Parts: sequence; C-alpha cells; structure tokens
Amino acid sequence: MATEKYTPRLAKKYKEEVVPALTKKFGFKSIMQTPKLKKISINRGVNGAVADKKLVEVAVEELSQITGQKAVPTYSKKDISNFKLRKGMPIGARVTLRGEKMYEFLDRLISVALPRVRDFKGINDKSFDGRGNYTLGITEQIIFPEIDIDKVNKITGMDITFVTSGQNNEEAYELLKELGMPFKKQ
Repeated sequence: MATEKYTPRLAKKYKEEVVPALTKKFGFKSIMQTPKLKKISINRGVNGAVADKKLVEVAVEELSQITGQKAVPTYSKKDISNFKLRKGMPIGARVTLRGEKMYEFLDRLISVALPRVRDFKGINDKSFDGRGNYTLGITEQIIFPEIDIDKVNKITGMDITFVTSGQNNEEAYELLKELGMPFKKQ
C-alpha cells in the first residue's frame, strides 16, 4: 500500500491556482517566471533582555512553539553604552521557515492567528521593500493558539518577513494576495 506524500494546503493551492492566475496576469512566458514564496523569517527583539537573560530563553521557546521549528537566540553586534549593551549579548530570537513548515505557518497565520487580532481590518499593503519582500509586524504573540495565555508573563511582538522571488512590489503583492493574505481594501 503506497502512502501518499503529505502536501500542505497552501502549497497545493500555489501550484493549482496561484501559478496559473499570476502567469496570466503578468503574461509570463513560462511558469518558472512566476514569483514564489522562498522563506518566512520571524524575528523577535526582547525588551529588557540586558537585565534578564531568562527573557531571551522564553522568547526562543515561544517562537519554537509557534513555528514548530527550533528558534535561535540573536546576539548584539556592537556595544551601545546608553542601553548597557555589550557585543555578543543575547537580545532576541529568530527562526527561518522554508518548504512545508513555511506553508503550514502561513496557513495558520492567515486562517487562525490574524483573525484573532483585536479590531482586525486587514494588513497594511505598504510594507514592501521594493525587491518583492514583505514585512508584517505583530504586536502580541498571544494571537497564536500555541501560546498559553496563562503562562505568558510579558506580551511582546515580532516581525514576520515574507521573502519572495518576485522582481518588484506588485508581483509580491499579487502572490501574497492570491495565497490568501488579508490586505486592507483600498
């Protein structure tokens, strides 16, 4: 009995619906020109990490729970005396998702986490960088169902960057919109 390989829902949607739609819209000659989602990077700075080293460990643990992949601490690159910061001190956490885990995270973000944001009217469509990448700021980690609200001692945010192979903002915007990102209506 042959077992069928698991494919995330959004990966299947990308192949079957998004590629033909984008190829038609932009008039690509080959489906290989169609922009695709390369990776999702999630970065989280920890306020007060200089004073309390445990905060970084908590941030790494929470990020690992949310993404389903081990997060790593980030370290400062230089000394900043005003912040009592030394080079090499842990100041945050980050994780980079690719492949199946990337599509799974995006699916959970769109269908579960973003609708839990208070007064949610869609995400801003102005956060593109000109090279086809999009960054979304999240103010509270408790919108993710993996986080137990009772165990959270400090509400912090994170930046989620979607790296696409799109050549410009328009291609990346259309790709993310086709994948289901809830952009604000103009």
